[in-house]
Amino acid sequence: MRQIIDVDVTTRRVDLVKCKTDMLAVGRFSDSGDPGPIIRALDEKLDGSIAWLAKIGDFTGKAKTYAVVYGNGRIAAERVLLLGLGERKKATLDTLRKAAGTAASRAVDMKIKHVSLALHPSFSRSFDAQTMGRVIAEGACFGGYRYDEFVSENGNGRAGSLAVEIIDADASQIKDLAPGVAAGTIIGRAQSAARTLANRPGNVIDPPALAKAAQEMVRGLRTVKCTIFDEKKLRQNKMGGILAVGSGSRSQPRLIVLKYTPARKPAKDLPTVALVGKGITFDSGGISIKPAQDMDQMKLDKSGAIAVMATVRAVAQMGLPINVLGVVPSAENLPSGTSYRPGDIVTTYSGKTVEILNTDAEGRMILCDAITYAVKQKCDVVVDIATLTGACMVALGTYKAGLMGNDDKLIALLQKAAEDSGESVWPLPSGDEYADEMKSKIADLKNSGPRWGGACTAAAFLRQFVGETKWAHLDIAGMDLFVKPTEYASLGSTGFGVRLLTTYLMNLVEKKH
Repeated sequence: MRQIIDVDVTTRRVDLVKCKTDMLAVGRFSDSGDPGPIIRALDEKLDGSIAWLAKIGDFTGKAKTYAVVYGNGRIAAERVLLLGLGERKKATLDTLRKAAGTAASRAVDMKIKHVSLALHPSFSRSFDAQTMGRVIAEGACFGGYRYDEFVSENGNGRAGSLAVEIIDADASQIKDLAPGVAAGTIIGRAQSAARTLANRPGNVIDPPALAKAAQEMVRGLRTVKCTIFDEKKLRQNKMGGILAVGSGSRSQPRLIVLKYTPARKPAKDLPTVALVGKGITFDSGGISIKPAQDMDQMKLDKSGAIAVMATVRAVAQMGLPINVLGVVPSAENLPSGTSYRPGDIVTTYSGKTVEILNTDAEGRMILCDAITYAVKQKCDVVVDIATLTGACMVALGTYKAGLMGNDDKLIALLQKAAEDSGESVWPLPSGDEYADEMKSKIADLKNSGPRWGGACTAAAFLRQFVGETKWAHLDIAGMDLFVKPTEYASLGSTGFGVRLLTTYLMNLVEKKH
């Protein structure tokens, strides 16, 4: 298979007009008559070319716009990429992240191998250098990503790597940016690895292959122990939910456990956090089969699982002093003569019984076993992430993930992490009124509720397995996929959740709560 583009992000001390590079990227806000000292300095060398673009209305700094000006030997850079930052009063960290992503994406499309970013000065009034360095590196990795492993023809001539550097003439500023760049590169690469695994089709990634990918993802990380439960071990532990969902496929189900124990002892007040991710490698719906349209996208039903795997890798590579348990239940949901059926009653790992009304409500069946496992490991906090319900997408569209839970402080922490990471969430209810809808007359629970409030009743179902443990649920349906490319991202998997979960754990360590 073809190798995914390798994006490397570094820093360099250099004056921007003397910066020798294939492309120099700078930003401008739309609501300021003054383009700022960086653009003024470049425009002076470029004989007013940038000011002319503004005068004729071709580039005014409007959000999601860009323009290219060529150096023609007047500056060291061959090209200047002007990026629209929108209104300054609306600028956020994600504005900066997406600007870096747009620069990297344009570089890939233009077959440029080296791009220099001078974006951070425009945001220095609002954010510290380390945070800006992290966000720019995350954005560069995100924008430089392309999924073309199975494209056999090399006619597009795209480069195998992209070198991105953040430049500044001030040595102290470079020093302040560097730690954030290092962390952001780790997070960005972890998210790219997650996107690649999620994009791989069901004939490449089945549950055993996902387990092998988890082992590969943490190989060489001495602080992470990977344990795989095969079908035999699942039966020994009576994990009936995972086994039921996987019963229709020749690819046997798995439970993947990634235990991260930091080299540096965590602070006493830090919780042990379990991250649980739904790993359905392909979801046909089972006997309750889905419509044919867009079923190909069901290879992305493993996105939650992969977000957890990539987060554990990122946390381990950064050496965060916090105990983390990644729990990934994985199965392939297919119809066959051995599939679980509507009407079946399944005994889960917790001992609770579940009446099956719809085999396409399979995610909650594997998650309940994994959540129970995390609780039994005495984790203080459980956060699960899953492409769980179409109902969440109906409620929130493709703009925000649903956030539910049993602890207001945990929900607030995840909201803060969402704001910092640019991976948006919106709180939804999952209380007793929704749990009542999931009660069965012939078993403890049923796996499918009424037509209305499907995201909330699904979360309420999962809530029955957490006991008194602090718990939050992220329903990322609709957030896992770019159906078409944007100015800063290619189509396919988004890797949603990697930045959010990693930022949540970083904020815990840094006591941002």
